[in-house]
Amino acid sequence: QVRLVESGGGLAQAGGSLRLSCAASGITISGYGMGWFRQASGKVREIVATISRAGDFTYYSDSVKGRFTISRDNAENVVYLQMNNLRPEDTARYYCAAARGVFTSEDLYEHWGQGIQVTVAS
Repeated sequence: QVRLVESGGGLAQAGGSLRLSCAASGITISGYGMGWFRQASGKVREIVATISRAGDFTYYSDSVKGRFTISRDNAENVVYLQMNNLRPEDTARYYCAAARGVFTSEDLYEHWGQGIQVTVAS
């Protein structure tokens, strides 16, 4: 059974930082591109960042570029999202996902975590 479990969310102040982790079991993430998505209340889910299997390619949405960093530790089977200079508009439920390549479309991701809430107070 494949499981992706997010952790590290919670409440942060504007300008602060959080680090999300996504621990995988049932799959070896070295065979997958990994992505972080988010969904704010009343909005559609959107791509935040994605990283290639070896970690040598990353993509960021314009809204987080320069503030967030995606990384991975294939030996530990974990993916991270370092979020700095947080803004109230970053408030959303954040999801980790695994795909067979590096994609921005959520339709191409095979495995999903349950998500974790991030709330940024102004």
